[in-house]
Amino acid sequence: MPETYDLIVRGGEVVNHAGRGMADVGIKDGKFAAIGDLGQASAGEVFDATGLTVMPGVIDTQVHFREPGLEWKEDLETGSQCAVLGGVVAVFEMPNTEPTTTDPDSLADKLRRAKHRMHCDHAFYVGGTHANAAYLGELERLPGCCGVKVFMGASTGALLIEDDEGVEQVLRHINRRAAFHSEDEYRLAERRPLARTGDWTSHPEVRDAQSALQSTHRLVGLAQKLGKRIHVLHVTTKEEIEYLAAHKDVASVEVTPQHLTLEGPEAYERLKGFAQMNPPIRDHYHRMGIWAGVANGVADVLGSDHAPHTREEKARPYPASPSGMPGVQTLLPLMLTHVAEGRLSLERLVDLTSHGAQRIFNIADKGRMAVGYDGDLTIVDLKARRTITHEQMATRSGWTPFDGMEAKGWPKATIIRGKVVMRDDEIVLRSQGEAVRFLETLAT
Repeated sequence: MPETYDLIVRGGEVVNHAGRGMADVGIKDGKFAAIGDLGQASAGEVFDATGLTVMPGVIDTQVHFREPGLEWKEDLETGSQCAVLGGVVAVFEMPNTEPTTTDPDSLADKLRRAKHRMHCDHAFYVGGTHANAAYLGELERLPGCCGVKVFMGASTGALLIEDDEGVEQVLRHINRRAAFHSEDEYRLAERRPLARTGDWTSHPEVRDAQSALQSTHRLVGLAQKLGKRIHVLHVTTKEEIEYLAAHKDVASVEVTPQHLTLEGPEAYERLKGFAQMNPPIRDHYHRMGIWAGVANGVADVLGSDHAPHTREEKARPYPASPSGMPGVQTLLPLMLTHVAEGRLSLERLVDLTSHGAQRIFNIADKGRMAVGYDGDLTIVDLKARRTITHEQMATRSGWTPFDGMEAKGWPKATIIRGKVVMRDDEIVLRSQGEAVRFLETLAT
């Protein structure tokens, strides 16, 4: 008797850890149940993927959805709309909200706000502070927590641990991999007078490459001393990539589509405050250095660092303008464009957007297109040519730094745990998001 599935994705080219090839994908009870020729099988729903490419669901491991406290910029619902419209099945959200996510109550509050209100699956970072360092070992094991996040250099929000002693206390008390915004606050403070009012090209001078490298040297030294795992977020310099290549025993590496795509000073001259983020968009030398890190395997994951601000806020003259830009909805179109233009393979993109996240964060049941894992798929049209516009963006901020850019490749559908959530630029199933589970917290 032919096998029956809840959903069969039929006739597409599948790209996963086994390589590329034509195959059908069968999902039952929210899990992958079969990958291969399912021509004789039946299903409650069939998705015709003829001419399309079927990838494991994209996971974005760094977003700022601004809730609670900053909902005029974004909230969990609108941010997750951006995610699923961009082909993203799960996000890890940052702790620099108001109030900050630094204790059990604030984490539980975010999970309550997110459940069946967010359109994608989700987990939340707990922010590391001087005050809560001793409790982070307990906090990082709470359900729905993807790990600890530490700001070593001041960015948007109040979280900051600038000193080695404070970072060491965090590392001493944790067991999971902790994520770090690595810029040296002491050097940043010295260089803030270099900011030229109204001149965004001075942003990468204030937050120079040495600020990042200096911090990353300090951080790796502490991790090695204590035998702890670290994840260096949004790496922006050639020298950091080369240094981290020699320290993969303790350090994993995130890069962003923005730093791989935009380049200073042109981006600042064209976009002004809309190109401002931390760490900064840098010049061609460093952008090529990051691409080398993608090519040689140093980069482990892609994160969008989706961090929206309103147009009015971004229009303030530098340095009064805030740092951050939307990105979760454009992560995949940008990277598919780089695939089309030969900068990386589709297999490498899958590694950076699903397999890498599963490995680095020890995600349970997610991040691989394999039998028994969550039935998460991102279906893309590699032949599509679409112009990215402000109007397409679901973000409450209503803009993208990539307005007017032609994307070579486009997400056609987002499937989460066997349910089609987005199809042809339309959200067709709302607010089904659940908390992501992690191997290191399953015992709790």
